[in-house]
Amino acid sequence: MRTFKVILSTITSMSLKKIFKLLSAVLPHPLFSILSFYATVKAFSIAQKLYPKTASKNGEGNAFRHSLWCCSIMMYCCKVSSPEKALDFCKKITDLHEELFPNEPLETKMDLHNNKIGMDYFMEILPGIHRQFFEKSFFIKELQKKTANAKILKSLNDNFEGELVYLDEK
Repeated sequence: MRTFKVILSTITSMSLKKIFKLLSAVLPHPLFSILSFYATVKAFSIAQKLYPKTASKNGEGNAFRHSLWCCSIMMYCCKVSSPEKALDFCKKITDLHEELFPNEPLETKMDLHNNKIGMDYFMEILPGIHRQFFEKSFFIKELQKKTANAKILKSLNDNFEGELVYLDEK
């Protein structure tokens, strides 16, 4: 229930220009959009359970949430379309999220980086599993391991290729 309140609050806070930009991205792909919304709700909910103190902030839970979000979008969209189309849509919609809801530059870098880690991880394991049989359980444990080894992003120049990143808010 809390997840839906957060999403509804977010949408109602958007300007008309941002709403049109969002609609222009989701209307051409209604099935992907519905699946992505579902993936968003599920990823947020799972991250809140596993990382209740940092899932909604800039800590380890946020890194996990963003990577799980992208894996989940990819998983659901791949069940109805090709991995390439799912990847294109996932990148477009997650990049758009950062554009519509801007953060500080370091936060944006962190979110985009962790989104890429999720998309890359999905594409890495894709050849080993038929895409129709993917489940969230394929990602959660591995992403938790990646989260446990996440690096602290301190500068826009930091480069932690292949690693999840978070901001140290202590």
